Amino acid sequence: MTNPPPSSADASRPPLQPPDEAGTVRMPLGGHLEELRRRLFLGLLGLAMAFAVSLGVGKGFARLILSPYEDAMRSAGIAAGLQAIQPAEPFAVYMKASFVLALLISSPWLFYQLWAFVSAGLHAQERRFVYLAAPASALLFVAGVLFLLLGIAPWVFQFFMRFDLGLDYLTYQPGLDATVAFILWLALAFGLAFQTPIAIVFAERIGLISIAELRRVRKYVFLAAFFVGAVFTPPDVLSQIALALPLYILFEAGLAVCRFRRRKRNGAEAPP
Repeated sequence: MTNPPPSSADASRPPLQPPDEAGTVRMPLGGHLEELRRRLFLGLLGLAMAFAVSLGVGKGFARLILSPYEDAMRSAGIAAGLQAIQPAEPFAVYMKASFVLALLISSPWLFYQLWAFVSAGLHAQERRFVYLAAPASALLFVAGVLFLLLGIAPWVFQFFMRFDLGLDYLTYQPGLDATVAFILWLALAFGLAFQTPIAIVFAERIGLISIAELRRVRKYVFLAAFFVGAVFTPPDVLSQIALALPLYILFEAGLAVCRFRRRKRNGAEAPP
């Protein structure tokens, strides 16, 4: 009996070599490049579709982005105002806000494409990690962005609004594009920082680091979390703790998942 012809989906995939004894499917360099191209195309296609949807609500998301600034100005007793220096500046802000919203909407799809590409180099039993890592990565990314917008950004702007340089002739009138860019870059940085548990679990899973090593660096991670809190928040203890503690808790969460996986694995390997 002859084998049926391959489908169009199978034909688009790069050729794979038979799996080895460990269950790893080997792929030549050209196959990896082809797989990377395919994953990039699918990811950008999903991002473009999400961007088209985001354009319909981009103005509302821009208002959400600027709400911490507006609230801080009012609490500081300053008339809320932003300058648009260039004629196209409001439109550019609208496009930036729509793009970031598209990243949030399409993050499950984008992270799935990323982890699906990474899984090509994993053992067969490790590829199941992709189906857990992709939604967890997306959830943590969105949580990091919202944590910045709704939690940290109000404190940051309140500090800057109330800072007194001692100049009576100084007026505060920031630019629209610079203010939005400042918030968006911080939001994206927080979204990536919240990937810490996924990075820890993945590194431990593929053998880059052990649980014992993670335990040894725990105190340094604790100090690093407060260093990041001191850099990215105003110089008051409350706001620094508000950022440092979630970052350290994320590290502990990743370590806890690694320990749970090891106990589960050891239990499965134990003789009956």
